[in-house]
Amino acid sequence: MNFYFSAAEVLNRLDAKQGSIKGLIANIPEKDRKRTSALVIETLKYKPVLTEVINEAKLMKEERKKLTSLSLVLVLVHDLLLANGIQAGDGPIKQAILRHKTRLHGEFQKLKIKRGVRSNGELAQVGDARAAQIPRYVRVNTCLWTTQAAIAYFVAKGFTLSGPFDSSNNRGFAEDPHIPNLLQFHPQISFQEDAAYKDGRLILQDKASCFPAIVLDPPATDEATVIDATSAPGNKTSHLSALMKGKGTLLAFERDRKRFSTLKMMLSKATCKNVTTINADFLTTDPSDSKYAQVTHILLDPSCSGSGIVNRLDYLLESEQDDDTGQEDRLNKLASFQAMMIKHAMKFPNVQRIVYSTCSIHAIEDEHVVREVLKSDEALSGPFRLAPAEQVLPQWTRRGLPDEMDDPDHASSLVRCLPGEDGTNGFFVSCFIRKASTSKRKIEEASNSSEEVLQQLPRRKKKKKKT
Repeated sequence: MNFYFSAAEVLNRLDAKQGSIKGLIANIPEKDRKRTSALVIETLKYKPVLTEVINEAKLMKEERKKLTSLSLVLVLVHDLLLANGIQAGDGPIKQAILRHKTRLHGEFQKLKIKRGVRSNGELAQVGDARAAQIPRYVRVNTCLWTTQAAIAYFVAKGFTLSGPFDSSNNRGFAEDPHIPNLLQFHPQISFQEDAAYKDGRLILQDKASCFPAIVLDPPATDEATVIDATSAPGNKTSHLSALMKGKGTLLAFERDRKRFSTLKMMLSKATCKNVTTINADFLTTDPSDSKYAQVTHILLDPSCSGSGIVNRLDYLLESEQDDDTGQEDRLNKLASFQAMMIKHAMKFPNVQRIVYSTCSIHAIEDEHVVREVLKSDEALSGPFRLAPAEQVLPQWTRRGLPDEMDDPDHASSLVRCLPGEDGTNGFFVSCFIRKASTSKRKIEEASNSSEEVLQQLPRRKKKKKKT
């Protein structure tokens, strides 16, 4: 039964909005992950149907002493009706389900007739059509090999390199035009069992998710110190490590213990040698601590609504969204937390560049957070401003929403992605940079002015020595 308890726990955490399907599945021990994730996903596909069958059969009412968890009942009834039966020993919970086997099958058949379907598959929730328009993105882990080596690897496996990407060819692939070392494949291609994925040479990461590290542009020097404030599961962290070419120090924070274990496992697999993982809340750090004195770049990708995600899994949760009032309250709380994270990052004395990103399409979490931060004491005392557009993926055409900013011109410094239109999930990226202080600027100007004056003075001729 442990297998079913594990799947039920994931469903419970999804109900409590404690993570995404992909993120929660990543926390399952690897030896059980494939089997458990399959049950979770299949149960979610049929959850509305299974719930109706369970209610009509009065299962939990009749067995109220034995069956107290709806999530556990869902996964067990799924296997009873849609798989090869419940794969567990004859314990009291299994027996409580089997006592109602005939009634459950009867209600299931009545529901199929009621909905006018012939096959079980017709009862499953249909995926978001926009997901089919997003290529399968594969980032080459340059900590372990080169893009050219990866291309040769795929060609040897029967794929054909093309450009630009052709979605009609399921054996074709292309180099992404915006992100270095990112390859595009047909959406239906899976790499979960590929040897290069298993040994860390390939990292499955959506294109938009690669934007933050590229915009942060961390230095690749031995003296560099960079922070990834919310690291798990580790894709952006490993990307930063690769961009730093394994040099300097990359401090990766993750407060959740289970997600921290996932982070360490992922970074070990990717062979990120310059990363120091820290199981702590970034907000509890003291920016004035001497150990952070050399921090110049900070990446912030905090918890968000995930409203931009249209991948092949999270659409399964759409039927259970909050009502409008609950959704607005949740977004406001998230926005408050997100702004707090940015303001905290601005307190690090030598930070020069801060990237804030979300996988949200809501202005409350995106433009509104940015405009609030720009008016904060932390930004004004920094002083910080938005990086100019030419420093924030200038080749990307979709920018921020001018009507959502106090200064509409600031929108050009922001990056947006829309699912179904940009070949990515929905995403938002902003970048704050520290302006040179007035005193520092005056010193530099004075120094430059002095040098100009000296250059204009006539040079004294050297006297020849008498012989």
